Amino acid sequence: MTEDEIIEFAGGLPGVDVLTAGEANGAPEVAWGDSFFYFDPERDIPADQRFPFATIVTRNYPGFDEASNLDRDGVFRLNINVGRRRFEQLFSYPPAQHAAQEKGFDYTAIDVVIPHPVYAKQAWASILNPGDVTGGQAKTLLTEAHARAATRHRPQP
Repeated sequence: MTEDEIIEFAGGLPGVDVLTAGEANGAPEVAWGDSFFYFDPERDIPADQRFPFATIVTRNYPGFDEASNLDRDGVFRLNINVGRRRFEQLFSYPPAQHAAQEKGFDYTAIDVVIPHPVYAKQAWASILNPGDVTGGQAKTLLTEAHARAATRHRPQP
């Protein structure tokens, strides 16, 4: 899957607003080119209150997020908020226990579902360049994350 294919797939889910960071939308320069997927069907949630259910990151964030070595040519990372239950199904431990498990993962591996190198504790998973092995699973995880975001969106009393 390419970045564009992921954007087309996730952006095509009902109520999704996709923001690709750039100078024109006031994003910090380090994030330019990264894409953020929000459930915001009315397109009216203030920017400071939006929380993505998935992102595509295209480069290292120096001093913060470098474990995936995203500065390699053509490498990007799809990040998905999979939720606690799904995280535990994927990795056989709860997100809160990630610090004790993190050394067991190669965060530079391509086409493998791994815990997010920074946000695993918050139940995020990642895939560098989803391909033949993980492309279908990436779509499933994106669809599930979208459904969870929709459920949390302006819950009815």
